[in-house]
Amino acid sequence: MIDVPGCLVLIVGPPGAGKDTLLERARRVLAEDTRIRFARRVVDNRREKRLDTHEPLDEASFTSQLAVGAFALSWRAEGHRYGVRNDILLDLAAGHVVVANVSRAVVAAAAEKFPVRLIELRVSADMLALRLVARGRADAVVAARRLARPLPLPAWLPLEVIVNEGGVEQGAAAVVAALLSAAESLPVVSQPRGVSQPPKR
Repeated sequence: MIDVPGCLVLIVGPPGAGKDTLLERARRVLAEDTRIRFARRVVDNRREKRLDTHEPLDEASFTSQLAVGAFALSWRAEGHRYGVRNDILLDLAAGHVVVANVSRAVVAAAAEKFPVRLIELRVSADMLALRLVARGRADAVVAARRLARPLPLPAWLPLEVIVNEGGVEQGAAAVVAALLSAAESLPVVSQPRGVSQPPKR
């Protein structure tokens, strides 16, 4: 494991649990908190919407960047490849909390490299089915029953479970509270004179 004063907070949960929505709201709420950084997730799907925390690439560009080691983490889920760029290493070395939306499949590998904490978003099968129907999934009910099962995650990692069945504000407030708790638990890192902090993303 890399010895850094910062911490990587991984957000996990099934499709429809509200990860992107809650993270975008939390990012806005915490925009002035310099202790917390939100990593940009890269996906090999140009049709995805570009957000401050979400960067779509075509498949060739993703393959090229993966080949040269551009990603600190990478994984495959839902038929696409995802990655988190190496710039998180600078933030972790500077003692920041780095927040990333990832698949549970990459959690164990991430924990071998970095200090990791988990936030798991949970939703009941009924609620998940409604959200998947709204997304146009024909297999919403069957998929919801499968996806709503508890995620198999490494038992030794610190875990915060958030049941996201209320409004966006309620869910985002819970995520913000968990991130602030993570930031408070980190050691204070003094900034050497003449060294500037990386720009806030």
